Amino acid sequence: MIYRFRIILDTHDDVIRDIEIEETSSLEDFHNALTQAFGFEGQEMASFYTSNDEWEQHDEIALFDMSVEEKPVQVMSETLINEVVSKQKTKLIYIYDFLNMWTFLVELADIADFESGMIYPNLMFAQGEIPDEAPDKDFIVEVVNGDEEDEDSMYDEEFDIDSEDLDDMDFDENWN
Repeated sequence: MIYRFRIILDTHDDVIRDIEIEETSSLEDFHNALTQAFGFEGQEMASFYTSNDEWEQHDEIALFDMSVEEKPVQVMSETLINEVVSKQKTKLIYIYDFLNMWTFLVELADIADFESGMIYPNLMFAQGEIPDEAPDKDFIVEVVNGDEEDEDSMYDEEFDIDSEDLDDMDFDENWN
């Protein structure tokens, strides 16, 4: 069977790709198709995450196992698409380049029959251009007394740091 996916860059502009790929392809094959479809070089780390209908991120499937724990991490090259996606579980989150956090919402749109003569994976549809930089994410960490705080201000308060007065911090600007 052929899985047809709609992949949407998590941004305000419509940046969409529709890709069809064999259900028995690995997630690494899918990763390669995604990087090509969106014009990335494919040199950065990436992971897929299983997701529920509310797009909540769950289990990670990494490009490589870089963990230091004894428990191995699930990796793309050893995971088939049909092991993590089905008619009941249609959504994945794909993150490319953890320094820039390109985040994509991936959803199974259709399951079709294999067409002889067709080469898979196949880019079926493309709309929108990738921006020069990854879209900013608003990470909200905590709500205090009904006020949202960003991560920096919470960190400053937690460690009693005044980010405006760094003279008392014993910082050596020539450490290198």
